[in-house]
Amino acid sequence: MRLDICYRTRFAFDAPVRESQNEMRACPVSDERQQLLNYRVIVEPSARMLSFTDYWGTRVDHFGVTDTHTVLEVTAEASVETQDPPPVTTGPPLETLKVPGFRDRHEEFLKRSHHTSWNEDIAQAARSLAEANGSNVASAVMEVSRYVGDKLTYEPGATDIGEPIADIAAKGVGVCQDYAHLAVALCRSIGIPARYVSGYLFSSDDRTGSIDGDLVRVQTHAWFEAAVPGLGWLPLDPTNQLAVGRQHVKIGHGRDYDDVPPLRGVYSGPGSPTVEASVEIRRMDPARPPAAPMQPSLQRQVQAPRTRQQQQQQQQQ
Repeated sequence: MRLDICYRTRFAFDAPVRESQNEMRACPVSDERQQLLNYRVIVEPSARMLSFTDYWGTRVDHFGVTDTHTVLEVTAEASVETQDPPPVTTGPPLETLKVPGFRDRHEEFLKRSHHTSWNEDIAQAARSLAEANGSNVASAVMEVSRYVGDKLTYEPGATDIGEPIADIAAKGVGVCQDYAHLAVALCRSIGIPARYVSGYLFSSDDRTGSIDGDLVRVQTHAWFEAAVPGLGWLPLDPTNQLAVGRQHVKIGHGRDYDDVPPLRGVYSGPGSPTVEASVEIRRMDPARPPAAPMQPSLQRQVQAPRTRQQQQQQQQQ
C-alpha cells in the first residue's frame, strides 16, 4: 500500500519568544515491512536542520529558531510503501526466554521503565495469561494484546503522559500510548522482551482501525513489539485489536514513550504556547509511478539514551 503522510504541529505563543530548540521524530523507518520513498521537513520561521540517527535507530530532525517569533509551525511529509508481514503460525515454549544469550541481547527491553513499571496485579495477570496458553511465547504475546484490548476502554483525554501504568490499568481507560505501555509491562513482567512503537495508523477510527475512504485525519499512533525466540519481533496493536500490517507505518521504537516522542523542545521567553497537532494520511493509487528514493541525511550519528534527569529538563510536546 502506498501512503502519503503529512504530520503538522503548530505552536502559537501568547507573547514573543526569543529562541526555540526542537527535536522531531516523525520520519518513517525502512525495514522488512515498509519502505520510505520520500521525506522532507518544512519549518516556519525557517531554520537550519540537522538530522541524525539516535541510539534506538530512529531518525531525529533537530532545528533551532533563533529569531523572535510568536508562531512556530513544523510540517513533516513522507511517502511510504507498506505490506503485511508473514503470519505467525507457531512459537517456541516459554523456557526459551531463559536462554542467557537471548536475555543478554534484549536486556534493555526486559527492565521496568518510567511508563512501564508494573505492580503485582499486572504481573499476576500476565502469569495467568501465559499459563492459559500452553506456555507458548507467541501465543502468550497475542493473549496479552487481547487482554489489554478488553481491559482498557479508549477514551481521549482520560490519562496524562507520565501517569503510572498501574493506575491506568486500575481505571480501565486510556489512549493508544496507554494500551502499548500496558502490553509492554505485561510482557516484561514474565520475561518477554517488549518495546514501545511510535507510528501512524491509516484508519478513520483509532478504536476500531476501520477505513472510510482514501483520506484520513488522525493523530500519531502507538503499538508494541515483543521478541519471540527464533522468530524475531512480533508487532501487535492492542488498541484496535489489529495485526500490524499495511495500515501501520512505523516511526521508531524504544523502552517507552520517552524514547520516541514525536516532538520535544524548549524555548526562551515568557510566552505560553497553544499546541495544535494533526496527521493527514492519503492512500495513493497503486498505478501511480513511485517517487524517487529518499536521500540520506546530511549527518548521521548515534546518541545514548537520555537519563531521566535530562528528560525532566526538557519540555515535552
